[in-house]
Amino acid sequence: MIRGLHGLFYSSQAEETRAFMRDKLRLPFTDVGQGWLIFDLPEGDIGVHPTDESTHTGGHDVSFYCDDIEGTVADLRARGVAFDGEVADQGYGYVTYFTMPGDIRVQLYEPKYRKRASRPKPARSAGGAKRKVATPARRAAARRPAKKAAAAKKGKARASTKARKR
Repeated sequence: MIRGLHGLFYSSQAEETRAFMRDKLRLPFTDVGQGWLIFDLPEGDIGVHPTDESTHTGGHDVSFYCDDIEGTVADLRARGVAFDGEVADQGYGYVTYFTMPGDIRVQLYEPKYRKRASRPKPARSAGGAKRKVATPARRAAARRPAKKAAAAKKGKARASTKARKR
């Protein structure tokens, strides 16, 4: 089952592009060695936009989204990110663009729609079998037998104290 999207940027300045994403955008990443940084974003979505068939029949693009475009633009500008234009309302959200090293133009937008909550991915044991994810409900259920045993023990202690007082 598909559970995510892995995007790729091809850059003539790969090291500089990775450093930009790490230092300017402050994206979370894993250093997998040999200069490879894999940026692991907690959310993703896919949209399909119409094209003008006379000039372009298809393609793909990568966008970053945020909750507050004005605040995000101000924060990124303070870190030295230059934007290609002002924020504009595009119907699906508020949009602007910036260019990363390697001449990679990226859209930044604040969606007008509400994102669905992220779901935890199933954990796997060392052998590859799915493990149950420890959710708050599962943790509470696991504590119930221990609580019942503690309550029963406490009740026996109270009963023996009452018997001694008689």
